[in-house]
Amino acid sequence: MNSLSIITATYNAKATLRDCLRSIQKQTVSVEHIIVDGMSTDATLDIAREHSNSLTQIIAEPDSGLYDAMNKGLKRAGGDIIGILNADDFYPATDTLAKVMQVFDDPQVDACYGDLLYVDACNTKKIMRTWRSGSFTPAKFYWGWMPPHPTFFVRRSVYEKYGLFNLELGSAADYEIMLRFLVKYRLHTAYLPEVLVKMRTGGISNASIKNRLLANKMDRKAWKVNNLKPYPWTIPMKPLRKVGQWFCRKTESGAGDAS
Repeated sequence: MNSLSIITATYNAKATLRDCLRSIQKQTVSVEHIIVDGMSTDATLDIAREHSNSLTQIIAEPDSGLYDAMNKGLKRAGGDIIGILNADDFYPATDTLAKVMQVFDDPQVDACYGDLLYVDACNTKKIMRTWRSGSFTPAKFYWGWMPPHPTFFVRRSVYEKYGLFNLELGSAADYEIMLRFLVKYRLHTAYLPEVLVKMRTGGISNASIKNRLLANKMDRKAWKVNNLKPYPWTIPMKPLRKVGQWFCRKTESGAGDAS
């Protein structure tokens, strides 16, 4: 039977961390949960320590940003399957991770992803956007497609073989690693057509026009570092594909609130 590790990178996340932790505690499968904190100056670490009975590790030390923290967690993770859940996010149902683990009962599956709901930062029952991923083929990346990274679960052996997050890619590090795994190395990837994560609105790459332009630049670099050549429309299509998410707000079954 496969074991599961979840990594949560935190920095001044006191407002949302409890929802994240509770959603993991309520899962029907055993989880190794690792918190990697960049020396928060608020009550984040206090909250983490309050839940130390359900946390396997709390790593508190300076880091070079979100993906550096994630890499630290990946190096410490002992599970056969690894997922990453940000402090702003939470699992929508108590059996979410059980369903993910069922997918990995197939030894041929290297990675798994699903759908994601963006919810209001203050009222998590209010759905702002729905990201329905759809089935995977490598060709879809050339048309601006990508799966939502918070729903992306990968075998630990894949990280050991093909590497961790590339810190030179900034906010596009999650895009680059999925491009590397799914297009360059053609992992056998399964789509679980259910909402796997509820995510509060916001995000580094979408915070401003300047950040969006920088993200586009890094998206192009993600292809270059993998010796892959996108179509002329690949990068512009990436944000355009998300427009429809604003017009599709109905939740999938089981996408309840964290509390």
